[in-house]
This record gives sequence, structure tokens and C-alpha cells, in this order.
Amino acid sequence: MVGRAKETAELLELYSRDKAELVAVYGRRRVGKTYLIDETFKNRINFRHAGLSPVEEHGEYEGQPLKQQLQAFYYSLITHGMKKDHCPKDWLEAFFMLEMFLQSIDDGSRQLIFLDELPWMDTPKSGFITGFEAFWNNWACHRNIMVVISGSANSWVEDKLINNHGGLYGRVTYEIKLLPFTLKECELLLQERGIALSRYDIVQGYMIFGGIPFYLNYFKRGNSLAQNVDELFFDKGAKLSLEYYRLFSSIFTNPEMARKIVRFLGTRNKGYTRKEIINETGYTDGGSLTRSLNALMASDFVIKYVPFGCGKRDEHYKLVDPFCIFYQKFIENKDSMTDGFWQQNVNSHPITTWRGYAFENVCFNHIPEIKRALGIGGIVSEQSAWTKAGDVDKGTQIDMLIVRKDNVVNMCEMKFYSDDFEVDKDYDSLLRRRQAELRMHIPKKAIIHNTLITTYGIKENEYRWSFEKVITMDDLFD
Repeated sequence: MVGRAKETAELLELYSRDKAELVAVYGRRRVGKTYLIDETFKNRINFRHAGLSPVEEHGEYEGQPLKQQLQAFYYSLITHGMKKDHCPKDWLEAFFMLEMFLQSIDDGSRQLIFLDELPWMDTPKSGFITGFEAFWNNWACHRNIMVVISGSANSWVEDKLINNHGGLYGRVTYEIKLLPFTLKECELLLQERGIALSRYDIVQGYMIFGGIPFYLNYFKRGNSLAQNVDELFFDKGAKLSLEYYRLFSSIFTNPEMARKIVRFLGTRNKGYTRKEIINETGYTDGGSLTRSLNALMASDFVIKYVPFGCGKRDEHYKLVDPFCIFYQKFIENKDSMTDGFWQQNVNSHPITTWRGYAFENVCFNHIPEIKRALGIGGIVSEQSAWTKAGDVDKGTQIDMLIVRKDNVVNMCEMKFYSDDFEVDKDYDSLLRRRQAELRMHIPKKAIIHNTLITTYGIKENEYRWSFEKVITMDDLFD
């Protein structure tokens, strides 16, 4: 298994203990939660069940009634060896049946239960939480048992289990939030599958697929990146043509509201304030909006940040999920797509422009690697973007600021180029103007280091020393 060494070690350590464990493994849909559990606990799972998906065939939210969820749970019990009985009438009875079955096969050794996509089982007014609470509090927590639950609806896992204020308060003994692969892990996965792509193309692949192993596993050996993109998005029968809608329908209670917010956030790279979201989407400033924004952040589609020099009132919500950004830019609301669209337009102006913004997003997803390259992994620091309005040609926009406790501010420029980046006289002047503007907003004791984050490096000329530090694409793979 590529990557996940830390998570595997943690799970095995929990399994080796002689006390009850309730472990929550959650993360973005398609990130590899089920695969992690299956690979870590081969032939050790005593009972497993997966909730029925709320997504219908065409990618829209459908929901599965309580009766179907209970019936599926009953069939899982039968599959694992329970004698045929009757379908439980509610979740209290369903979990009681599970208790009886586990007792019948108990030989004194550790028992492992895996409940996959737990949020899908919690249909409206189903009493699922009550049943699960009774199962854990009255029975499982007193036995040599490990219950692993997983879910893609991160906000549900956090609200209903991890931060539960009722009978499950403090019951989760360990949590693992599974993150998308880094660039390095993407490279290792592709190499394991015998897929030869340059790092330049792997970075572009990250701009589209965002380090989600499920998507990368669709890549075909012998295909270029552009060929793989066409087969997955633009050709007839493209495998990911419905994935965007399935994502929202499978994760969010109100998928249409979440989609509308994401669609709006995707129109500006730096994001929007809550007030701007309300004004443009027409949603009221209430609990529904808060829940949708929190769910989007919990699922790592959106981040909330305070731009440099601003206060909490100016918090921005920024869309950061590469898959959503790509889909909105090139696929959503397009009347028709020709086969081979990406190959035919790979060097077009719209795609070249998109790469510039998408590379910024890749960098924001690799902050630890950037700090490591700067040699400041152990220094407390904060990062954000900064935009200062001004006249038409006097505004200031800085891709990333890293404000450090050692009195240095890294003013980062991000440039995705197919060759070494060249600084000319005009660009050097622009950097000097931005630096002068920024200096007015930082403590007098701090110094600014111009920092370039780019693909291959910087051309040697008289303006090369405009940057104190140059970070290359290879540094992002370390």
C-alpha cells in the first residue's frame, strides 16, 4: 500500500490493545478510507457493513429509506454467519442482533467490527444514533472489541460522533482524518502502477485530481496525462462525467445548497466573505448557511482564512478542492464536449491561464513542503494571501505571505512555467513596489524575503537576485 504508513501503524497499535476502542476514520470521498481498513486488517474483520448510498444512478440525491438500510444490515449479518431470523424493525433491534451474533462467535480473541459509510445509515428520523449509542455504551465498550467506523460526510462524523454532546460524548477513543495524497505519494502510486509521467505532468494532474488515489487509479499505462484527462472527462462514456454531482449528493445533507456555494466561491481565486456569499447566492444569514459552510470546510472543499492585515470580520471562504475547481472551469454548463478536447487545447490560452491559478492551489496544499524547503519547519509561522485594492494599476496582490516568528516575512510568488522563470526589469520593478507596500504593514523589526515558487528554477541574469529564495517543483515532492 502506497503511503498511509502512519495511519496503518496507528490502527495496528489500537488493535493490539486489550481494551475497547471506538475509532473514527473519515475524509473526503474517494480518498481511500475503505482501502486503508481492508489492507490493514486483512482476514481480521469479524463483521462489516456499509450503509446504502444516497446517490441514485444519475448522480442525484435519492436517499435510502430506513426499511432498506435495516434490510441491508440484516443481510450483512446473515452473510457473516448469523442464522436466518427476521429483518429488524429499528436500529435498536438491529444492533441487538449484532450483539447476539458477536457473542455467538466469541472465542476470547479480539473482535473487529467495521461499519463503513456510517452517515448513510442515519436516515431522517431513523433513530440510528440511539441504536448505535445503546450498542456501544451498554455492550461493546465493556468487551475486548474494536469498532472502526468510516464516513465521507465529515461534518456528520464530527458533529454526531466526535463532538457529540449526548450519550456518545467522549466515546470515540481515536480519530484519523485521512488526507489526500501529497505530490510525492501521487508519484509513488503512479510508479507502482507502471505509469510513466514527468513531475511536470504529475503537478498538472494534481491541479485536476487533487491527490485522490481513486481517480489516479483510473490512469492507463502508456497514456499521456492529456490522454488520461480526455478519457476521464471529455470522451464519450467518460468515467468521471457524473462524479461531481455524486460527490455532493453522497456527502452533504443539502447538496444543492453546497453546490451553489461552491459554484460562487469558484468565481474568484481569493474567495469571498460570508456577507458576499449571502448577497450573491440569496441565502439568508442563518443556521442553514452555517451548516453548509461548515460541512464544506469539514470535507476540505473550502478553507476559511483571514487575509493578511485584516480582522475576523474579513474572514474569507476559499474553494480549494482541485477537482471541483477544474470541473467548474472546463465542464460544468458546457453544452457539448468533443472527444480529445484536452489534447486539442492543452496549450490554449484559457488552459495556460488556469494552470497559473491552479499552481497556487497546489502550493497552498503543500505548505509543510514549502516550509521545509525554506528551512523553517520548526519555526512558528502563519500563511495567507494578501490583496490591497488601489487604482487600476496600483493595487497589490501577493500570492502567499508566510509571516514567521523569527522576524522574517516570505513574500511568495508562484509561477508555473515549462522552463526556468526569467525576471526582467519590469517584473523586478513590480516586486520592489509590492515589497515597499508590504513593508508599511509589517513590524519595523521584520524583514521581507522575496521568494519564488516555480517549476524548474530561475534564469541567471542581472535580475536573478530579485529573489532571496527559490523553491522548485522538486522541493514540493520532498
